[in-house]
Amino acid sequence: QAQLAESGGGLVQPGGSLRLSCAVGRLSLEYYSIGWFRQAPEKEREGVSCISYGEGASYYADSVKGRFTISKDPFKNVVYLQMDSLKPEDTAVYFCATGPSDCTGPTLVPEIRGQGTLVTVSA
Repeated sequence: QAQLAESGGGLVQPGGSLRLSCAVGRLSLEYYSIGWFRQAPEKEREGVSCISYGEGASYYADSVKGRFTISKDPFKNVVYLQMDSLKPEDTAVYFCATGPSDCTGPTLVPEIRGQGTLVTVSA
């Protein structure tokens, strides 16, 4: 089964930046859309951003629009999430996922997902 692996999380001060990476292994970004999700304690899972297969249209949740940027490198088979102007409310475990369908806005059906990486925004 395909494996997704996230990296790049950590502790950052409010207003700072982090770049998360999602290595998609043997999947082809030509054929698979990739979504970034986050799960904070006692909160619903949230679809943060999604990038479509192929040409890669991108979508963002309103909560991160203008601050986060999703991109992909099809040669390295990696999807990135650049997070700028981070806020304490961005604190969560972030994971990437893919599934049988394309993005529906900033989310998709997460059939295959990684273990996640913790992002903590705190002074």
